[in-house]
Amino acid sequence: MFATEIFMHDFLLASAVRTLNPAEADWFYTPVYSTCDLTPNGLPLPFKSPQMMRSAIEYISNQWPFWNRTEGADHFFVVPHDFGACFHYQEEKAIERGILPLLQRATLVQTFGQSYHVCLKEGSIVVPPYCPPQKMQSRIIPASTPRSIFVYFRGLFYDIGNDPEGGYYARGARASVWENFKNNPLFDISTEHPVTYYEDMQRAVFCLCPLGWAPWSPRLVEGVIFGCIPVIIADDIVLPFADAIPWEEIGVFVAEKDVPNLDTILTSISPEVVLKKQRLLANPAMKQAMLFPQPAQPGDAFHQILNGLARKLPHDKTIYLEPGHSVLNWTSGPPGDLKPWKLS
Repeated sequence: MFATEIFMHDFLLASAVRTLNPAEADWFYTPVYSTCDLTPNGLPLPFKSPQMMRSAIEYISNQWPFWNRTEGADHFFVVPHDFGACFHYQEEKAIERGILPLLQRATLVQTFGQSYHVCLKEGSIVVPPYCPPQKMQSRIIPASTPRSIFVYFRGLFYDIGNDPEGGYYARGARASVWENFKNNPLFDISTEHPVTYYEDMQRAVFCLCPLGWAPWSPRLVEGVIFGCIPVIIADDIVLPFADAIPWEEIGVFVAEKDVPNLDTILTSISPEVVLKKQRLLANPAMKQAMLFPQPAQPGDAFHQILNGLARKLPHDKTIYLEPGHSVLNWTSGPPGDLKPWKLS
C-alpha cells in the first residue's frame, strides 16, 4: 500500500508530460523510495526515511542548480508514509518529529490527509494508497451477485506489538468496533484475512474503513472498486481527489465517538439512499480515479495527480530566490535526522 512512489516514478519515465530540457520544466521530480526499507513486520522504517530524503536533496542541490533557485518550491516528492513527510507510523512520534524541514517549500504528494494536522502540509496533493489494479480486476464477480453481507471488515482491532496497552491504536475506534459488534449477526468482522476477501467485499453492502495508525486505509480504494459503500471512521480525514470522487455521496461518515452506535446508524439508512450510493459507486470513471494501472489509462490516479500539479501553475515569480539567498535551515530537525543516509 506504500508503493505509490514506485509506480509514480515508472509512470513519469514513460509519460508525454516529461521533458529532458530543464528550461522547459514546470516541475522537478526526485524519486526517493522512502518506504521501501521495511521492518520485519512490514512497517516503513521511520529512522532511515528522513536521512534518505535529506541525502537525496543534498545530492540534487550539489549536482544541479534547479533546487537552489527555489529551495524546492518547484519540486514535488511522493511521500506515502502513514503520516507523510513526518516519517513515522505512530501519530504521537510523527507529530513530535514534524515534516522534514527541507520539504517546507516543496509540494508533497502524500497518502496522509487530516485537517488541521501538523503532518498535512498546506498545498499537498492527497492521493489514494496503492492497491494492485490487475489483481483486483481479475477478482470481479457478476454484478448480479446478491449483497448478502450487511457490514464487512477484515483487519486488526488491536495492535499488540506496537500498542501493548491497547486503546491508542486507531484511537480506540477499532477496539470499539470489536467489543460492540463481535457477536452482532449483521456484522461480519474478523482479524482473519480469507482468500475470498475481494469476493466477500462484493457481497457486502457496507465496508468499514476505520483509521489504523493513520486515518487512511486501502479499504477506501477497495470499497470504491468493489461497489461496497465505505463507512469512513476517521475524524477530520482529508480524502483523495475530492473533485473526481463525491465522497459525501458515496460514503457514510461516522465519528469515532459514535462507533458504539454503528448498528443503529447503518440500519437507519433507507434502501433508496443505499441504492443511490451503489449506483454512483458503479461509475467506471470513479473507480479509475482510484487506481494506478500499468500502463496508465485516462482519468486514473496518475492523471489526477497531474491535474493537481497543473492547478498549482503557473508558479509565482516570488518562489525564485536571489543568488546565495537561503530560506530553509538545513540543520533543523531531530538530531537523528541530520545523519547522512548511505546504502549499506
